[in-house]
Amino acid sequence: MRKTVKPGSGGVALDISQCVLFSLDEKLYGLRLSAVSRVVPAVEITPLPKAPSIVLGVINLAGRIIPVVNVRRRFRLPERELQPADKLIVARTSRPGAADGLLLALAVDAVEGVADLSGHQTIAAEAILPGLEHLEGVAKTDRGIVLIHDLGTFLSLEEEKALGAALPEERG
Repeated sequence: MRKTVKPGSGGVALDISQCVLFSLDEKLYGLRLSAVSRVVPAVEITPLPKAPSIVLGVINLAGRIIPVVNVRRRFRLPERELQPADKLIVARTSRPGAADGLLLALAVDAVEGVADLSGHQTIAAEAILPGLEHLEGVAKTDRGIVLIHDLGTFLSLEEEKALGAALPEERG
């Protein structure tokens, strides 16, 4: 992640060119395009015993078992049942120092598409409020404010360990 100080911005700019935008309760969120593998329609989720509370369960995606994360719970939004029109964003976490990442599916209301944020003001999360969890930055766009999330901090180390113990041995 590259951060630069923009003259007159009063904060640290976040250098993000492309994000996958998604919505929850009509609010916009973003993930770096480089972290996203694909978007698939919502499917039946199989509960996973001993998984962290943030995990809804697992899906079979082209023969791979992928954990599905309850994004609403992580963002402290009101919970609701998964709807047929909902989407799953399949993305890879990237924790600094980790060799690979964990492939996750994030349950979201809708995927709005890919946005080029290079022409918009983007500000690093710590410039807004130090210690914000799971947030990489904020972008001001013509569609409103987009909260850009950091998949590297999306799961705590404890949640990753618990998920690793609950998943079948073949992970990817």
